[in-house]
Amino acid sequence: MGRLIKWLFLLVLVAAIALVAYAYIGPWLGADFSPQQQEIRENVVLDAG
Repeated sequence: MGRLIKWLFLLVLVAAIALVAYAYIGPWLGADFSPQQQEIRENVVLDAG
């Protein structure tokens, strides 16, 4: 049982390192992580009376 937990921990650690590496190296590989931006205008009616 201890051997299985050790391998699962190692797998999670390697996966976390790979995810962080992809986050840094991804833009050089062509991955675009930025959200699409658009301007949204909406009228607001204030009832001050």
